[in-house]
Amino acid sequence: MADPRKTLEPRFEAALRAAFGEEHAKADPVLRRSDRADFQADVALSLAKKVKKAPRDVAQELVKHLDLEGIVEKIEVAGPGFVNLTLSPSWLAREAMALAKGASLGIEPASKETVVVDYSSPNAAKEMHVGHIRSTVIGDALARVLDALGHDVVRQNHLGDWGTPFGMLVEHLLDGGDVEAAAASIGDLDEFYRAARQKFESDETFAERSRARVVLLQSGDERTLALWKTFIETSKRYFGRVYARLGILLDDDDVRGESFYNPMLPRVVADLEALGLTEVSDGAVCMFPEGFTNKEGQRLPLIVRKQDGGYGYAATDLAAIRYRTGELGATRILYVVGAPQQQHFAMVFSAARTAGWLKEPARAEHVAFGSILGPDKKMFKTRAGGTVKLAELVDEAIQRASAAVLEKNPELDEATRAEVARMIGVGALKYVDLSSDRIKDYIFDWDRMLAFEGNTAPYLQYAHARIRSIFRRGDAADTSAAATAEIVLGEPAERALALELLAFGGAVASVADSLQPHRLCTYLYTLASKFTQFYESCPVLKSEDVAVRRSRLALADLTARTLAKGLELLGIEAPEQM
Repeated sequence: MADPRKTLEPRFEAALRAAFGEEHAKADPVLRRSDRADFQADVALSLAKKVKKAPRDVAQELVKHLDLEGIVEKIEVAGPGFVNLTLSPSWLAREAMALAKGASLGIEPASKETVVVDYSSPNAAKEMHVGHIRSTVIGDALARVLDALGHDVVRQNHLGDWGTPFGMLVEHLLDGGDVEAAAASIGDLDEFYRAARQKFESDETFAERSRARVVLLQSGDERTLALWKTFIETSKRYFGRVYARLGILLDDDDVRGESFYNPMLPRVVADLEALGLTEVSDGAVCMFPEGFTNKEGQRLPLIVRKQDGGYGYAATDLAAIRYRTGELGATRILYVVGAPQQQHFAMVFSAARTAGWLKEPARAEHVAFGSILGPDKKMFKTRAGGTVKLAELVDEAIQRASAAVLEKNPELDEATRAEVARMIGVGALKYVDLSSDRIKDYIFDWDRMLAFEGNTAPYLQYAHARIRSIFRRGDAADTSAAATAEIVLGEPAERALALELLAFGGAVASVADSLQPHRLCTYLYTLASKFTQFYESCPVLKSEDVAVRRSRLALADLTARTLAKGLELLGIEAPEQM
């Protein structure tokens, strides 16, 4: 049931130990898929200099000590010293059959730890826009994968819900706004925010009153806090609706906004001062993490308390790390935040380590990502040049998907078509984001993301639906027997599909290690492609041999379940029909 790599790697380690001694047992054979064999091991080239032998001689010596009986059918040394391995068909079939009969699909529990995933983090009192989708979708996928591997995952939605903007909003409300109207909908609240911002920037008296209102908010003034809560509760209801439409696993219990950490900030600064880690610079209390300088070589400050006595993002982020490691017991903290914040987080992490709030085994990682670009390769905006609202983007995705579904399968009833369109539209939005290397920018292209061909969500969803249609058309005796059928791998396409199915657990684990969801996307696309090749060359329902027919149905069912689970880990639904 294991990924073949997990079966092969310890045997390579034993062979290396036997051939070259304990010091070379961890030479890390790079096992990769190969066109010439199932796997190719690349270890001889790196080991040759250390043992002072030619690479091919190293490979030959390694092969002599490899014990792969019953697992590998053929071993050969190729090229300058590669070891090519062809798995035994009987071993491969047994492993595939065990996988088909189990429920885990090859996902093996990892060494359990508490992982905090900080993602989405919109600003309260404002609508979510296209810029929020990357953090939200990437963070959700990573949390799902870590959950599947058995970790204790703590989702944290670090809302921007404190500071000057809220003094501005409350003051504008008191100037004649209607509390009930402001709370009625986020759309009204968004307009309200823009009006308040315009007044803040054009009216210095109003700006001064807003700053004074912030002081009242931070000091706990009851009236100010009550009005502030109106904005926050309205915002949370709106965010909840957006998350529900996108299938994002965040709720109110996961919210830990800036306001949550506000009571902790004086203690954070006091403790840093007591540790002798701060300096006063231009009236502000600062830390100067080692190794961070500007272009002139001057030390870069991390401001923990501003000149006016207020606290900035650095203090809040340090308080969050302290809370997450101390109170939540996190040993891994993931910050799914855009790439421009790279230096800020590097400095905060360094400061937290220096203060002793982020010490081994705890570690923090910035899961950086690039931007979404329009066809002109500039920041993605509406045709009028405005910000693309996330809710409107979801609406358009579903509308476009509905048209595509109607064209592809006009026989679907209206209710089914609407549900399938929702799955495809939302899935396409998510998948286009997840399927590329997250650190890179990508160009938003409706035609590409909704295509039923290529590495897209609709292609994978259609592959799943097509497999399920086989079972709807098949003989009941055959389809029910598929769950326990013996798998036979007589054709190359059957073998290739089985080998790909065994790699699912490894693909999921690699996402947790690398924090790169596109690796799972690539795997699922490859799996769907292998199934297409299998389906085209190996008759399933039309196979005259009962055992072969049921074996192929078993492979088809396992493929469908793997596709569905893989898509689920990405936060994407798999329709039964399309």
